[in-house]
Amino acid sequence: MKALLVALGAGFGASARYLIDLAVKKLHSHWIPLETLGINIAGSFILGLVLNSHGNTLLILGTGFAGAFTTWSTLAVEAHALVKTKSHAKAFTYLVLTFILGIGAAGIGIALAH
Repeated sequence: MKALLVALGAGFGASARYLIDLAVKKLHSHWIPLETLGINIAGSFILGLVLNSHGNTLLILGTGFAGAFTTWSTLAVEAHALVKTKSHAKAFTYLVLTFILGIGAAGIGIALAH
């Protein structure tokens, strides 16, 4: 039963990521992948917010939704593409922003949950 709850949340998370990615890319291209940056920051906030939840909330929203919504693999591939095109400053900026803002967003979520 728990695996089904995770799968339910993951279905919504992956779908939300896909739709947000499409919408942001349609607006215009960016010098760094803002769609993935924003998604990973939002997902960090959501996970921080539900981290100490009881019952099935953590399974559905934390493990399922936030787990499928955020994406380490896309971050890695996008950073690699920036390095490959000799955009080292962009890659460094992208990675630093992702980590600092992601940790900050998780911290805000945790603080708000208390």
